[in-house]
Amino acid sequence: MILNDTIVALASAPGAGAIAVIRVSGPDAIAYTSPVFKARNKKTLQEQASHTVQLGNIVDDIRIIDESLVSVFKGTRSYTGEPTVEISCHGSPFIQQEIINLLLKQGCRSAKPGEFTMRAFLNGKMDLSQAEAVADLIASDNAASHQMAMQQMRGGFATEIQKLREELLNFASLIELELDFAEEDVEFANREQFQELVTRIQKVLSRLIDSFAVGNVLKNGIPVAIVGEPNVGKSTLLNALLNEDRAIVSDIAGTTRDSIEDEIAIGGVGFRFIDTAGIRETTDTIEGLGIKKTFQKMEQAQVVLYLFDAEKIKTQQLSLEQVKTEIEKIKNRFPGKPLLIIANKKDSLTKEEQTAYQEAITDLHLISAKEKQGVEVLQDKLLNFVNTGALKSNDTIVTNSRHYDSLLKAQEEINKVQEGLNMGLTGDLLAIDIRQALYYFGEITGEITNDDLLGNIFANFCIGK
Repeated sequence: MILNDTIVALASAPGAGAIAVIRVSGPDAIAYTSPVFKARNKKTLQEQASHTVQLGNIVDDIRIIDESLVSVFKGTRSYTGEPTVEISCHGSPFIQQEIINLLLKQGCRSAKPGEFTMRAFLNGKMDLSQAEAVADLIASDNAASHQMAMQQMRGGFATEIQKLREELLNFASLIELELDFAEEDVEFANREQFQELVTRIQKVLSRLIDSFAVGNVLKNGIPVAIVGEPNVGKSTLLNALLNEDRAIVSDIAGTTRDSIEDEIAIGGVGFRFIDTAGIRETTDTIEGLGIKKTFQKMEQAQVVLYLFDAEKIKTQQLSLEQVKTEIEKIKNRFPGKPLLIIANKKDSLTKEEQTAYQEAITDLHLISAKEKQGVEVLQDKLLNFVNTGALKSNDTIVTNSRHYDSLLKAQEEINKVQEGLNMGLTGDLLAIDIRQALYYFGEITGEITNDDLLGNIFANFCIGK
């Protein structure tokens, strides 16, 4: 990896805006920026104190390109751990490109995606799990995903893993030492204490692995499928939940022939609502494909909302028994999947009718999607399906599939160590599995890495971060 050159990139979002930030990092960051910046105080950037902001002009020979603020970070006290300059200029795309072109002419190289953060990791400013959390933080679009990214970025997850790794490494060293004195039959590693450590590691790994199920869903948004017969108000409900006209609403049955998805945050948690094609018998090929996709979306969803038209029961186009039959079909097809049963058009029912429906169907929720009655209560009910206990107590939650995979492999190796202890295996055999467990712990925090792994991780970052 090339770390001895100087890179430049736009660090703010591309496009026009009030201001833009251009980041320069590397051993010659100050030397390359100084010739194109004329400070108001007449000093060169080399003469400016570190961690100061200077006002001046960005110039190309005698042509002034922009009046800008330039922040100087000397030495290793910067985001990347190397000399850094950040230029805050006006947000014209033309100005941004002109400044970047100037710096490229001075000798800078265009930064690759995530290269600034990769340098921060390689220079010891953060471990690998913290570096990955930077991308999650940038991508966070609700309070839950933001909180999880911040918790990981502060090093909570890495600290827990590093502590276990250090303790395991200490015992591994003692067991390795025993191998040097095999003939004397000396035991340096206390087996009882080692057993206690292995048991504790198993508990921590199990908790972290189990947290992935919650973390992955919270990070990506909880998928909720809205299902039911055609023309019962599914699209109207989606529009009411999103508070915008996202789906086409029509009196014609079968209007929605493909799934429509959109996401909102409820109580700080992201929900991805999926409006599906109405379920019914049909000879229409296209509508039939939409219905097939409905069942696929139900399979993928974390929560299913089954909606029926309460007014049709009142007009005897539908019976409560038919509704119950459809509910049982869904429960039998997707056992264990949370199901929320909703009767639409409550505004057309009397109080007595509403009570009768709720007595006939357990946990029935009445709404009027068109009038947006009961929608807020429905949102509260959805939140009750989400396990946010770990989030509220600020526990470590695993959200990264790479970490999850390494944790599973570490757990497998630790279980082998446990089996070895139970069988009374010798130190040399225990050492093999301990080394493998240490390897997978190291993969998470970055003590053990390679160019391909780093390339895959940081390629997913945006340029300039």
